[in-house]
Amino acid sequence: MNRNKYEIITSFFKNNKAANTALRIVYKYLPLLIFILYPIGIVWVFFKQSEIFFQFVLVPLSVFLMVTALRKLINEQRPYEKYGIEPVFAKNTKGKSMPSRHTASAFIISMVMLRINPYLGIGFLAVSFIIMLSRVLAGVHYVRDVIVGMAISIMIGYVFLFLI
Repeated sequence: MNRNKYEIITSFFKNNKAANTALRIVYKYLPLLIFILYPIGIVWVFFKQSEIFFQFVLVPLSVFLMVTALRKLINEQRPYEKYGIEPVFAKNTKGKSMPSRHTASAFIISMVMLRINPYLGIGFLAVSFIIMLSRVLAGVHYVRDVIVGMAISIMIGYVFLFLI
């Protein structure tokens, strides 16, 4: 997306109270929901499916660390830095836009949930997709940032949770 498109999107959410409230809920609370449910899943897996416990913990941890390292290595500017547009919600992080860590984390947690229960996993994937969109709509990530975060998690999740 270019400057004009980001300006249109962020202006809509800044100037429309209902849209701003809806985006704020999605942007702030859906990631929190996933990150609260994941430790509950860890405890459940420990007691009910202990044979996959280490996969359930180590695969998301590995993705988180890998994405964190990639962000520092690539150190891509965020849309609000590059275009000089204030994001919908105050954020002052410089660089480290690519890949989106929120998106990658949400999707890899969704993949481990998919591993233990297909219905639960599909629900988590749907929530992760909404989280992914919220990062772009809030003006803190480019579309490619969230797609790369999602792709990393889905590929690594598929290989290390379903193939190996």
